[in-house]
Amino acid sequence: MLAPLFVLYVVVEAVALFAVAHAVGWGWAVLAVLAGSLLGSALVKSQWRHVMEAMRGTLNGQRRPKSSTLADGALVAGGAVLMFVPGIVTSVAGLLLLLPPTRALVRPVVARFSARQLGAPVQRRSTRVYVDEPGEVIEGEVISSTWRPVTDR
Repeated sequence: MLAPLFVLYVVVEAVALFAVAHAVGWGWAVLAVLAGSLLGSALVKSQWRHVMEAMRGTLNGQRRPKSSTLADGALVAGGAVLMFVPGIVTSVAGLLLLLPPTRALVRPVVARFSARQLGAPVQRRSTRVYVDEPGEVIEGEVISSTWRPVTDR
C-alpha cells in the first residue's frame, strides 16, 4: 500500500520540478525550492508559537476555548511535516496549511473528515449568551431555532 503512494509522490514531485525548471530554468527552480524551505521554516516557528499560546491560554483559563484551536494545531503540524518533505508540491501544500487565511478555509473540511472517521455525527451548534438581568450572564446552547421572549414577568 505504501509503495504505490511513494511512487506516486516521486512522480508528481518530479513532474512539478521539471515543469518549473522548464518554465523558469533549473537555477531558479532550485532557488525556489530552497526559498520555500526557508520561508516554511520561519512560518512553522511563528504559527506553532501562535497556536501553542492559544492552547496554553485556554488550558490556564485565560482565554475561552475555541473549537478551532485544536484543528489549527493539527493543521500547523501537518503543514510543518509537509514543509520538511522535499519537493515543490509538498512545500506549496505545507505553506498553504501554515497561512492562517487558507488554514481557515481547510479547517471545516478537516473537521468533517475527522468526525466521519471517528464515527461522530457532524452537527452545527451555536452558543448564545443571554443577559437575564443587568450584570448577570447566562451561557447556554441553542437547542431550538425558534426563540420567543418570555412575557410573563
